[in-house]
Amino acid sequence: MNYLSIAEDVQLGENVKLAKFINLYGCSIGDNTKIGPFVEVQKNASIGKNCKIQSHTFICEGVVIEDDAFIGHGVTFINDPFPRSTVKGSGLQTEADWKVEPTYVKKGASIGSGATVMCNITIGENAIVGAGSMVTKDVPPNTIVAGNPAKIIRSIDNE
Repeated sequence: MNYLSIAEDVQLGENVKLAKFINLYGCSIGDNTKIGPFVEVQKNASIGKNCKIQSHTFICEGVVIEDDAFIGHGVTFINDPFPRSTVKGSGLQTEADWKVEPTYVKKGASIGSGATVMCNITIGENAIVGAGSMVTKDVPPNTIVAGNPAKIIRSIDNE
């Protein structure tokens, strides 16, 4: 058994490393990126080149991760600020009943394990999000944030 679920519409770059027990559909993944086990990447999500996506991470529709980013274990992205399962008086929602809200993780950014990232957020270039953080607003480039909600801890000097 293969233990991979990769739809035919997935665009994989060269030298992508995929662990077992993953689910990829309608997404794109850049060259030299490594995807750990138990990761789901949904349609219309994209991951750049030279990224590491650790185990148990959920990357939903509307998430754009640029090159050289690190996404820790168990990171969850959100694409709907007010989710509902049904439409008032008419059963389960369909794609026509809500709008995907985007999230951007810029080049070289790192997100620590267990973080949750709300939608309509940009995590700036080379920023670091501390483990377990709840990101509710934009993170400036070259900044470390942590906490619930995530707050600026300090700037990153050219390390």
